[in-house]
Amino acid sequence: MKNILICLDNSPDSTAGINLAITIGLADSASLTGLHVYAAELHNDRFRQMEGGLPEKYRVEKELKRQRAIHDDLITKGLEIISDSYMTVLHAKAVTAGLAPKGLSREGKNYSEIVCEAEEGTYDLVILGALGLGKTEKSLIGSVCERVARRITKDTLIVREGLIDAGSGVVVAIDGSRRSYGALKRGLELAEVFKCGLDIISVYDPEFHHSAFRSIAGILTKEASRVFRFEEQKELHNNIIDRGLAKIYGDHLESASALASELGSKDHRAELLSGKAFDAIADYVRTRKPRFLVLGKTGVHSGRGLDIGGVTENCLRSCETNIFISTEGYSTLPPKKDLDKTPSWTPEAEARLQPIPSFARKAARAMINEAALDAGVSEINAMFLEKFKKDLGL
Repeated sequence: MKNILICLDNSPDSTAGINLAITIGLADSASLTGLHVYAAELHNDRFRQMEGGLPEKYRVEKELKRQRAIHDDLITKGLEIISDSYMTVLHAKAVTAGLAPKGLSREGKNYSEIVCEAEEGTYDLVILGALGLGKTEKSLIGSVCERVARRITKDTLIVREGLIDAGSGVVVAIDGSRRSYGALKRGLELAEVFKCGLDIISVYDPEFHHSAFRSIAGILTKEASRVFRFEEQKELHNNIIDRGLAKIYGDHLESASALASELGSKDHRAELLSGKAFDAIADYVRTRKPRFLVLGKTGVHSGRGLDIGGVTENCLRSCETNIFISTEGYSTLPPKKDLDKTPSWTPEAEARLQPIPSFARKAARAMINEAALDAGVSEINAMFLEKFKKDLGL
């Protein structure tokens, strides 16, 4: 994080962002750039809209032109002075800490100009407040913050006032995606900069698949149920899905923990959670009260062109902490012992796995692999699958 862009609007969250930027800047010898966007043209448009309500003596064309020129000049100069004042706050804090920040202003629509500057510049990190000067008691996230976070392709730190010196550490959420492992790298950096602990969590959601089966049960005809072998599928699913999904996400967590150790973490905490992902993460944040929550911008189920993942977006709105959204990807492999022990599958066994619905197939495979490892079986064949089903009472 060598080049940091800080969005300024003199709100409490923005000011808190300055403090975080300085701490990160000192640790990484980073350059800091403050940005304020002002909308002179918007004020000019509004002035023209109100001209019809001016006293009659001001509504002659010559006088209107004079008033427009005066207004344009005052608004433009006034907003430039305000921008300079915001930069002065950043400059004073940074220089006191031993940094030499730069400042710039852009005219236009606030979120749009922030995105343009972030994408045009060589910034590694964009820092902005969660809420601006227009916040109310019911505000969850500012519209500028949400629009910027959705659109930019750079790492983003969303800051909330009062949380920069509180909290127990850094929480990183892992789902097996490349970006979640990239988020882990960023989380390790933050934990080192702020001298705090690191928690790694992973969440699996068995309830979604149970809900899917309940939904299917309500629409299948008797004939469709027979063809689909619904009762058999349901029983297989109920016996496999919970433990299978737990195994998959437990492996992600184990890989993340191994990666954290490999990258220098000497003391971190890892925990597997169950439930709807963003609900479980939000509950964990409320309980642990971390200083930072670090997430990949998109997750393991993201499709091409997705701007932000659903879990990350919901956490941005509901988690009361500073949120670091990482765009970096990082590939990791399961622990070597798993690679050495993973059983092979015969073609016949593979064929028998296909009737299982696609949304449950990966969990079923993981569950069967685990059973084979426990039994000391190195190759899964049709005979082993029959024994596996018998052991489950199917």
